[in-house]
Amino acid sequence: MTTTSHSAYHADEADSRGSASPLLGREGAVAGTGEDAAVPAHYGAPSQEQRALEDGRAVVDLSHRGLVTVTGADRLSWLTTLSSQQVTDLAPGESRELLMLDISGRIEQWAGIVDDGETAWLLTEGSWAPSLTAWLESMRFAMRVEVADRSADFAVIGSTIALPESVLEAAGVSSPVRWVDPWPQLGPGAASYAAVAEEAHPAAEWSWHLSVIAQDRLEALTAAAAEEGLSLAGTWAAEALRIAAWRPRLVREVDAKTIPHELDIIRTAVHLSKGCYKGQETVARVHNLGHPPRRLTFLHLDGSEHTHPRPGAEVLAPKDPHADAEALGGERPVGTVTSVALHYEMGPVALAVLKRRVEPGQQLVVRDAVGEQAAYWAAAQEMIVRPDAGMTVGRPQGDFVRRGRR
Repeated sequence: MTTTSHSAYHADEADSRGSASPLLGREGAVAGTGEDAAVPAHYGAPSQEQRALEDGRAVVDLSHRGLVTVTGADRLSWLTTLSSQQVTDLAPGESRELLMLDISGRIEQWAGIVDDGETAWLLTEGSWAPSLTAWLESMRFAMRVEVADRSADFAVIGSTIALPESVLEAAGVSSPVRWVDPWPQLGPGAASYAAVAEEAHPAAEWSWHLSVIAQDRLEALTAAAAEEGLSLAGTWAAEALRIAAWRPRLVREVDAKTIPHELDIIRTAVHLSKGCYKGQETVARVHNLGHPPRRLTFLHLDGSEHTHPRPGAEVLAPKDPHADAEALGGERPVGTVTSVALHYEMGPVALAVLKRRVEPGQQLVVRDAVGEQAAYWAAAQEMIVRPDAGMTVGRPQGDFVRRGRR
């Protein structure tokens, strides 16, 4: 089963907008690839950067992220009618996330939202901001709203703690917009599709903050952060922590067929009892009467080699479910690797989207090309979305629920 990321559809937009981050000029900075090519992947010490970021001692340059603003008296009620989320009651400074779906319930847009009392700020991937802006503009009709793509005017800084006021003051930044990731807490009207109890979720202590600052304040802020003992970490560090927290990302886990149930984002991005919106029928039908056709899973990859697979690599399962995963031959494709990272404690890890019927205990193999040769990595599953997820009517509660890793 091969999937194509929606990000491929936005690649031309990403290449034509914005420029490389000035932090790529810092000593040791190595540029990222793909969607993250405009910012540093690391500064020469990925593992140390990851530890520092997790401990709240580093910040990440995410100045390539997209920002769309909506102003006007009708902004929150309007966004509620268009999206999967209830934001009419969104208080100033409160963070949520929302989806825009197609008529079949597939994800078309995905953004974090925070309102400052006058403006709703939508944070998304950089390559998706133009299409989100255009779509919102097409839906304005007679509503009292104004939509703007502000990605070129503002930068985003990622951190596992709120940026200290002393850092903001030293950098000349006042009252920044702050979005705090709601993951993995269940939002109003939400439901969990995870295979672990809430208190055992690997992201139970997850903390992720995005601070929006003027683009011309980026270097001043990182310099002020360094004075306060906050070093720079690259996107590799942020990705490793995200994957370990089972946190899906728009340009990685979403393809043209993705519905929210498959990624367990019903918990943070969907209000199951709000009013009508496009795609609601599919969301309700799968939740109450069916199962999503695919499920997100966490993979522990064989770390004995110096290489690891790339996003898009094929996940294979032996035709005989009792066969040794390393005994190659006769495998069948069952999914696609969507995100890969080298975690400083767990080694190579990945997120993958698999067919629902793949047995949770099945040992898998990941196949990718290294040069002109096919390469294989043994992969052990750690179940994220339950195979019985959905179909809440008449479903025994507690099936597949287990303790998480610590």
